[in-house]
Amino acid sequence: MSSQYEVAGMSDLGDFTDFDGSDDDEGDDGANAAAAAVDTGADDDGDFESMDVTPAGEDHGVGVVSATEGLRISEDGEETELRAYVTVKNRSDVRIGKYLLVPYQDDERLFCRITALEYAQEFRADDATEIHARRAMRRGDIDEQDFKFVATLDPVAVLYSEDGELKRRMTDRVPKPETVVREATDKSEIKTGLKIPEDGVFLGHLSVGGEKVKTAADPPHIDYRLKDDYEDGDPLVFRHTLVAGGTGSGKTHSAKNVLRQYLADDRTYPVEDGSRDVSPGLVMFDPQDEYAQMHDDNPDLDSEFARRLEREGIAYGGVDDTIAFVPKVQGATYATGDHRAEQVEFTIPFSMVQDNPWLIAGANLNGNQYNALQLLLNRFARDYGADGTYQQFKAFLDDPALREELDETGRVHEATFNAVKRRALGFDGIFDQDARPITERVHEFVRAGGISVVPTYHINNSRTTVTVVLALAALIVDQKLSNDPDYERIKNTPLVLGLDEAHNFLSEVDSVQGEQIIGKFTEAAKQGRKERLGLFLITQDPQDIADPVFKQINSTVVLNLGDDDAISAVNIPANLEQKVPYMEKGQKVVYSPDNSEPVELIGLSKCLTNHE
Repeated sequence: MSSQYEVAGMSDLGDFTDFDGSDDDEGDDGANAAAAAVDTGADDDGDFESMDVTPAGEDHGVGVVSATEGLRISEDGEETELRAYVTVKNRSDVRIGKYLLVPYQDDERLFCRITALEYAQEFRADDATEIHARRAMRRGDIDEQDFKFVATLDPVAVLYSEDGELKRRMTDRVPKPETVVREATDKSEIKTGLKIPEDGVFLGHLSVGGEKVKTAADPPHIDYRLKDDYEDGDPLVFRHTLVAGGTGSGKTHSAKNVLRQYLADDRTYPVEDGSRDVSPGLVMFDPQDEYAQMHDDNPDLDSEFARRLEREGIAYGGVDDTIAFVPKVQGATYATGDHRAEQVEFTIPFSMVQDNPWLIAGANLNGNQYNALQLLLNRFARDYGADGTYQQFKAFLDDPALREELDETGRVHEATFNAVKRRALGFDGIFDQDARPITERVHEFVRAGGISVVPTYHINNSRTTVTVVLALAALIVDQKLSNDPDYERIKNTPLVLGLDEAHNFLSEVDSVQGEQIIGKFTEAAKQGRKERLGLFLITQDPQDIADPVFKQINSTVVLNLGDDDAISAVNIPANLEQKVPYMEKGQKVVYSPDNSEPVELIGLSKCLTNHE
């Protein structure tokens, strides 16, 4: 049986393999071929018809809202679930931090920022295998369609129109699934979404990942500005600014560009009584002899760059009314060829110590010793008058009869007297030098629309530098805060008080002197809005600035910082904090809660004044 079946099977197979497809029976085979042609859609020549598989219409946007893993907007940001599927052709252009818009069914739209990007497999497969890996290595390319590319979105605000004006409100709506997501490219939408003022003091251009955000407008970049009017509160200049950056980060370049905007011809502020508007003055303490260069134009700023600045309303060029006020200090000579600003010498009169005993208190006086110093200064003023000199004060302390009298009456113990005397010595080269006292030059020192730079680069002694800077700063602060000022010029002129290397002067020191300094500047910061006094602090060690002063800073500009403690101290959002160590020169993060959402900027490539 089996043998017969095998023979039959072989016979059938042989017949099949011998078939050559010739048209021996033309009638039957012709009919079959015709039927096949009808069934398969082949034409008379035996070719298949081509089918149009191109979808109708044109893709727009970067992708669509996905509800695969949930779609939720919550008051608790951590519970919000908002994700978008990004199509293949858009994936290479998508970056973390990019701004997107998700429209609702009406005219409103959700303004978002990308916070995460991830690939997920489109089909269930194990790609962590030797075969899969080697196949991919030989192929050399990646089939993007095998993977999902999903962006996690952080909803920033809902944009809507009211009476023809674009406005923003907190996120209170969830978009529908499969809504097309598009990149935000309209300047007004981006500025409204991030709450960036339309006008104000220019700081830089909005960027994401070190690249400027581009729009369809002309100019294409988005200018970031600090609010500078009284319509929605106080100008932020009087709510104080901190610029923090490491060596080589471009902080002086950036600081000059910002300060130049405050000296624009059309920038004015009303004085306290509201009777008139006055241009602000700038007093800048300069440890590296760089800011007097603001007198001069930048020779590298060409006409094309200047036209761009003019189109964006950015002030540029040297400020003619710039004077270098050089402290006359024993054993120090100021000589520079880096600027053409006028140079004026001055000295600190010892009479200024009467109102600020901490200038000669030293760092180690305790409360009891400080009280004794105040008593001695009052006694000295009674005996020698308001014009008593430092040399006379030293002679006054050398009087053994005075020490004995105060000890016997129980007013100042002998040991306390001796401790005060030791701390008060060593200021011979500072006070009452051969130059006009600064108190006689106040009208020159404080000028509306002018820059007064106090260089200290030529002073080698750090104690002397601190004393000079704090004496002048105290003069300005005291007059601003006084209800009965001696110098109306200071009281009635809006002022920006710039302090480079601020950590050297405003650090929190556990001493009476430190308490007095920090207390004075904290009060000045609190009253700045009322008195038209703005602190502009520049530092590479923000962690060393006393906390009471730091808390009064409203606008923080952070450039590259490599120190973890410094980065933590500036107190910026975590998503921006992690970018700080990697930022190139000129890149910056701005955190100004009363002005806008936290943003990343790129400053101007050229300084607006001379900068060597």
